[in-house]
Amino acid sequence: MNVITFFKSPIQSTRSLWRIGQTVLGIIFRHPITGTSIIPILSDGRIVLIRRRDDGLWALPGGMVDWGEDIPTTVRRELLEETGLELTKIRRLVGVYSSPDRDPRIHSICVVVEAEVEGKMDIQDTLEVMEIKAFTPGSLPQGPMSHDHTRQLQDYLNGLTTLA
Repeated sequence: MNVITFFKSPIQSTRSLWRIGQTVLGIIFRHPITGTSIIPILSDGRIVLIRRRDDGLWALPGGMVDWGEDIPTTVRRELLEETGLELTKIRRLVGVYSSPDRDPRIHSICVVVEAEVEGKMDIQDTLEVMEIKAFTPGSLPQGPMSHDHTRQLQDYLNGLTTLA
């Protein structure tokens, strides 16, 4: 064995480190991210939706679970951040949605819940939300919603509990 084969060149060492880094990042980031969608129900039965700033579409409030949070804590936090409303009770699990193409940004698993809410609608996160509005079930906006929220809302209205 000569010295050249014993020691790697700086380029080979850099490539080896890059491959190791890619492997570690792949393990960390090639797993779906967990999030929530909330179907907020006011005391008069209206459903609260937000209009997202990034795509201009109506959506259910919700977001990613932060490190150290459980789903109920995420629901409470996201609801307050996006609508100004407070969670009074999680009524039921509507479904768990995990299709790799359900969110155009990342592969995420979304836990959808129906929630009783109260308070004054007020946008807290102006970078993400441009409008909040409450709709009766018969007056919900027509057309596509952000991500797969059309399906989530339809499953809710049909009384389903979905694993998709």
